[in-house]
Amino acid sequence: MVKPTLVTNSIRSRREEVGITQADLAGRIGVTRQTLIAIEQGKYSPTLELAFQIARAFGVGIDDLFQYPED
Repeated sequence: MVKPTLVTNSIRSRREEVGITQADLAGRIGVTRQTLIAIEQGKYSPTLELAFQIARAFGVGIDDLFQYPED
């Protein structure tokens, strides 16, 4: 079983806010829809490079989409 990541994100809500599908976003950042689903659900942490690509697709900073616990 894969251990969920501690990194959380608000990709889904941001994506729904701007009205794009998982397939659209996945195509923009060069990953499969399944990979994007895993990232949105917290089952997979994106690489730093991919996190930047996702943030740039929305025109925001990484901290606007990804959170890591302070503890």
